Amino acid sequence: MFNKIIKLGQKKFNKSDHQDNNNTTSGNNVVRASRTTTAAVSSVSNGESQTTAPSPSQTPNHPMFTSTPILEVLPLLKDVSSSDRPLLFMKKAHMCSCHCDFSDTLIMPREKEIKRQTLLELVDFLHSSSGKVNETMQSELIRMVSANIFRCLPPAHHENTGAPPEGNDPEEEEPYLEPWWPHLQLVYELLLRYVVSSEIEPKTAKIFINHTFVSRLLDLFDSEDPREREYLKTVLHRIYGKFIFHRPFIRCSIYNIFYKFLYETERCIGIGELLEILGSVINGFTVPMREEHRLYLVKAILPLHKSKGISIYHQQLSYCVTQFVEKDYKLADTVIRGLLKYWPLTNCQKEVLFLGELEEVLDATEPSEFQQCVVPLFTQIGKCLNSAHFQVAERALFLWNNEHIVGLIAQNKDVIFPIIFEALERNMKGHWNQAVHGLSENVRRMFMEMDTELFEECEKQHPENEAKACELLEQREMTWKRLEEAASLAAN
Repeated sequence: MFNKIIKLGQKKFNKSDHQDNNNTTSGNNVVRASRTTTAAVSSVSNGESQTTAPSPSQTPNHPMFTSTPILEVLPLLKDVSSSDRPLLFMKKAHMCSCHCDFSDTLIMPREKEIKRQTLLELVDFLHSSSGKVNETMQSELIRMVSANIFRCLPPAHHENTGAPPEGNDPEEEEPYLEPWWPHLQLVYELLLRYVVSSEIEPKTAKIFINHTFVSRLLDLFDSEDPREREYLKTVLHRIYGKFIFHRPFIRCSIYNIFYKFLYETERCIGIGELLEILGSVINGFTVPMREEHRLYLVKAILPLHKSKGISIYHQQLSYCVTQFVEKDYKLADTVIRGLLKYWPLTNCQKEVLFLGELEEVLDATEPSEFQQCVVPLFTQIGKCLNSAHFQVAERALFLWNNEHIVGLIAQNKDVIFPIIFEALERNMKGHWNQAVHGLSENVRRMFMEMDTELFEECEKQHPENEAKACELLEQREMTWKRLEEAASLAAN
């Protein structure tokens, strides 16, 4: 009886060892080394076992199966017969799943060069007209790509230094460059050639380029290496264009990354590249725009304006927002009110960015939509005109250099003149910057030429409005004094 128990235990032990070995050879999840909470993502090899054709690396009885790939010199694909080429291709792909140590240039120099030359050959093979790749070859190829690119990303800069993340300026940080980029670049190039190849049918490729694979690609946008993010942007854009059935999933995944950035991590690496992809996606939306796209504009895209690191991705964000307005002019009111909602109060550089984006949006705005938001819009513009930061005041005054905006203002001058006149008069009397003083005078003259009667009426009402403003200021000061007195009495 005791011997039976021992044998049974040995069987279970061997079975668990075999499972551990399988888990070790599967692709790594994309996580950060110092993160305490990471989302478990199933590996491509495990996730595809039910839908993909078995590759040689999945078949233990196959002669090329090894637990650890060995880098060795193999014959060139062009030197073997067409019947032997698929097997050699799979052997080369399986061999390239091996990782080289790039921590020291003196370590594994021969193996590094073998892998580099093999990857170059695979890229040329896919690019050539003779690059016929069957389903089993594709399986081994994507397995190799997954083994190389899906990895543990290094920790963020502030995680290494111990500094608080809010105290770091992302623009001042030097980007982390992957030491094994010479291999990684070729793997990305190979994946790109595979995706864009006309020989690869989408119906077959979707078995390997599935939702799990795309989701893990999106996770890699957290990489600090800008070269990798540029390749990821190109690859994902090509996948979106070729695999129509993945489009809703890719859009939703990008929006989910925005939600995570806004409400959890506040880590803006990769947001610019994702917005760049989204810009071309929005450009292809059909008109009238679906309600789903309008909802994501309000819930995911416009809230990106409230981030402290907006300067890194503002150009791409501004393009996306403007694309929405150009596609559907009825969204202009929604966009303008969204900008006003997230308008910065103390960050002058961010305010300059907002004014530039506002000009682009107004340039695509129709008069009917402009009328709906004219009062809150020019109330905010009036505050910018009186900003003590000369760049903010100057950028706001530059709006009157745009002919389309001047035309919109002329159509609504009865509402806009009284709002802006007070701000212009304050600039003429007391702004410290001479450039702002001169631009305010030019805008004031433009108003007078538009409608002399309305200008004179505003000029007459100006002393009365100033008196009311002074009275309100005095009332506010008296209220604060009473509050301070009440607080001191309560403390005593």
